[in-house]
Amino acid sequence: MEIILSITVGLLVAIGTWMLLDRGLLRVVLGIVVLGNGVNLAVFTAGRIDGRAAAFVTEAGAPALAANPLPQALVLTAIVIGFALFVFALAVLKRSWELHDHLETDRITAVAEEPAPDRPAAAPAPTPAAATARPAVRTCALAQPGAARAGNTDGGHA
Repeated sequence: MEIILSITVGLLVAIGTWMLLDRGLLRVVLGIVVLGNGVNLAVFTAGRIDGRAAAFVTEAGAPALAANPLPQALVLTAIVIGFALFVFALAVLKRSWELHDHLETDRITAVAEEPAPDRPAAAPAPTPAAATARPAVRTCALAQPGAARAGNTDGGHA
């Protein structure tokens, strides 16, 4: 039985790691969940899974084949914490979708690396390869050089 659980742990950790390396944020979140389940199963397997008796100590002493309760308690705690992490990651994913309309890390990075609206954009020398390789992104009117706010007299600087 332990060999089957060990192979399952290896598969879950491998699949979770593979999903973490994806560019889509939804797969990254699901990869965290799958990796967490693999680690939980590894901790659970580390305790005795063939325990034929409950881990209660009586006046006669502890049973010889008692299951180890510590890995079970750790896994139960990790399941609760993993669920809270999953819900938080889904909330961050939803907010990212609302802000950027994309769930791919490359597109979000391209939008997030725009200059701040109150600073003039530095104009790097465009290269032909860089101009065609970069996806189109939405720009803010305040991010344009020379764009000044109404009532601001210092040339667009805050």
